[in-house]
Amino acid sequence: MNNESLENLSTESRLYPPSADFVAQANAKAEMYEAATSDRLKFWEQQAERLSWHKKWNQILDWSNAPFAKWFSGGELNVAYNCVDRHVESGHGEQVAIYFEGEPGDTRTITYSQLKDEVSKAANALIELGIKKGDRVAIYLPMIPEATIAMLACARIGAIHSVVFGGFSAEALRSRIEDASAKLVITADGGFRKGNAFALKPAVDEAVQKSPSVENVLVVKRCGNEVAFGEKDIWWHDLVDKQSTEHSPEFFESETPLFILYTSGTTGKPKGILHTSGGYLTQAAFTHFNVFDLKPDKDIYWCTADVGWVTGHSYVVYGPLANRASQLIYEGTPDTPHKARWWELVEKYKVSILYTAPTAIRTFMKWGDDLPAQHDLSSLRLLGSVGEPINPEAWIWYREVIGSSKTPIVDTWWQTETGSIMISPLPGVTETKPGSAMRPLPGISAAVVNDKGEVLGNGKGGYLTLREPWPSMLRGIWGDDERYKETYWSQYPGIYFAGDGAKLDDDGAIWVLGRVDDVMNVSGHRISTTEVESALVSNPMVAEAAVVGASDEMTGQAIVAFVILRQGATEGPDTVQELRNHVAKEIGAIAKPKKILIVAEVPKTRSGKIMRRLLRDVAENRTLGDVTTLADPTVMNLISQGMTTGSED
Repeated sequence: MNNESLENLSTESRLYPPSADFVAQANAKAEMYEAATSDRLKFWEQQAERLSWHKKWNQILDWSNAPFAKWFSGGELNVAYNCVDRHVESGHGEQVAIYFEGEPGDTRTITYSQLKDEVSKAANALIELGIKKGDRVAIYLPMIPEATIAMLACARIGAIHSVVFGGFSAEALRSRIEDASAKLVITADGGFRKGNAFALKPAVDEAVQKSPSVENVLVVKRCGNEVAFGEKDIWWHDLVDKQSTEHSPEFFESETPLFILYTSGTTGKPKGILHTSGGYLTQAAFTHFNVFDLKPDKDIYWCTADVGWVTGHSYVVYGPLANRASQLIYEGTPDTPHKARWWELVEKYKVSILYTAPTAIRTFMKWGDDLPAQHDLSSLRLLGSVGEPINPEAWIWYREVIGSSKTPIVDTWWQTETGSIMISPLPGVTETKPGSAMRPLPGISAAVVNDKGEVLGNGKGGYLTLREPWPSMLRGIWGDDERYKETYWSQYPGIYFAGDGAKLDDDGAIWVLGRVDDVMNVSGHRISTTEVESALVSNPMVAEAAVVGASDEMTGQAIVAFVILRQGATEGPDTVQELRNHVAKEIGAIAKPKKILIVAEVPKTRSGKIMRRLLRDVAENRTLGDVTTLADPTVMNLISQGMTTGSED
């Protein structure tokens, strides 16, 4: 047995070819792969030409100072102009850019002309506050239109934005402000979540108190809750509303920094991922147009991500707006005021493209098929998945129940660091398998390798790497070049290591197995938590599962599973044993969990990712680590109390 590779345990043979009707109208064509293979740089140059450039580049890629890339050097553009002004100039000013739905039910409709005016006013306001090219602006807002407007206003004047998710603590905000030396914070009095107003301004006050770089705090009035106001504080409506709607965008060199985004879950010093302008926008726009098959004159697009995450940057703000999409932005949670809220919105706005996370999909599975059945979802023509690997049964449910057994599903793999989608089916081109991201997009060089960096063939599991630079790649870690090289480029010299495990099936389809930190070593077998979780969820009783490896004297590590049952499934005396046997039948006895605990919920971050670190703490009877980033910290108490009731051999 080769201990240098991950075990390749489960198989998936179901294939879903695109329908003839979808193929006939699809944006993406199979020839793209051939074009990118024959001349990769020319292919990316053609994608860049979809944007509006003030000045043409003189070099497509400069990789002479690897691993620091420069794309489209010498070219000049303005990102905000590409997302807004050019659509107005081409006669589409009356097209809706944003349909906003607040959690309480308030709505706003913003056309491209109106968005241009709002972004111009906000840009003028930033200039009045002394913000100039290269200054950093921290944005800490709920999912309201001002978040998009603020980001585009920064891009318009060459300021660098650092968006911090509105659920993060004052300390998390402070560390990010401090690392970037932000001059301005844009926030709100609060936002609406789960039926209540939650305050944002107090966290900003606490953070700014310890951040001498901050000169002003610009505050959007969203909830009307009482806020303390100091000498640095300015109401958005007082400053922005009085500004002129006239603003001439300045054009910046392609490598001008666009944003810093701090990756979540880090310990110690925050890790600020730096993205620049021309290459980033090229790939964000290309992937959004082709992976989602966007028809700007027909589609209503909805990506459910918050702008605090990279998905919100690339597939709420920059990709969709560069492509002249009409999109829905929703402020609240999926279960407020009721659990069919999303399906109500799909029906109301006739959403045709929906992009969301496997966590949300599994939650809806748990709530049952009858909720989506109450609403007309026939407008949906394409579904997408992002954030973590999607297990095959959730994929099938998503297609059948939400997509009426007809919509293609694009299961996308990418990272904050990659900037945009790297591995995904192309709808209209790819025959898909439930749970697989399938193959790298045209122009992307991905490979699965072993510990020595040797490329593995079909049927093998190992580590996911990227072997050639790509336009939307990170340009470094803010202020820390050595950490950038050490984190991403030292494992395999000259090759980007994504930190994820992956396997190739016998047909060469890529299956992402999650972080290599989530690989278990059971009696010398390296087993991915993702595969065991997928096996559990393939049982009709199970809605969601989280699996960890816990220290074990006999086997090195033992598999411990935390399982949430579907609505209507009841726990009986033999349930745990039945589930253990089910895993053994699906992927082999070696993967049979030693212990299974039936729980009501598992710990998740506010972006929906399972915190396996905390589950390992429980499984190994350790004191719980930091729970401040959890959506619901009380979950851990219930799991800890129930740990003694789990079953094992």
